[in-house]
Amino acid sequence: MMIFGYVQGSLVLGLLIIFTATGWAQTAPDGALSSCATLYRRAAPLLEMAQQKLDARQLAEAKSLVTEANSLFSLLQKECASLLTDRALTFKEEQQIAINQKLGDEAQSQGDLIMVSAAAKEKQAREMESKGQQEAAPALSFQAKKEYEQAQNLFTKAGIYALKNQQIIFQFLAR
Repeated sequence: MMIFGYVQGSLVLGLLIIFTATGWAQTAPDGALSSCATLYRRAAPLLEMAQQKLDARQLAEAKSLVTEANSLFSLLQKECASLLTDRALTFKEEQQIAINQKLGDEAQSQGDLIMVSAAAKEKQAREMESKGQQEAAPALSFQAKKEYEQAQNLFTKAGIYALKNQQIIFQFLAR
């Protein structure tokens, strides 16, 4: 699920480039701007709260907030893409998007590696249990569980980085 949000952030960046370069979309009326600004003002705080929850090691709450923020940013993409035609990113914004993309890619890659390790440990623990090695199996299962949590933490972090890029793209709505 985090991969979907992460990929979605990349798609927004692509859409921004296409809309900016080609001018395909039409200018939105003021009502659409107000509606989009409202969506943005709902999504941005959720993203900040998700980061705070993740920093506080409250993974379930962070994942929930990332999912909710992703839904709102997805709606922004769908409903407000036409507003991006006249919006050019500043050099600083482009740099921050590149940094967030790199950090998100790294978090995703690390999470993928840890997930593979956790699955291997879980499999090994089951094999140990079936062979009667009752002392070692629980410790290995515990390690696998910790690695699964660490991977989920990294996937959530990758999702936050992707959503931060969407926040940068749509931050003009806060003004």
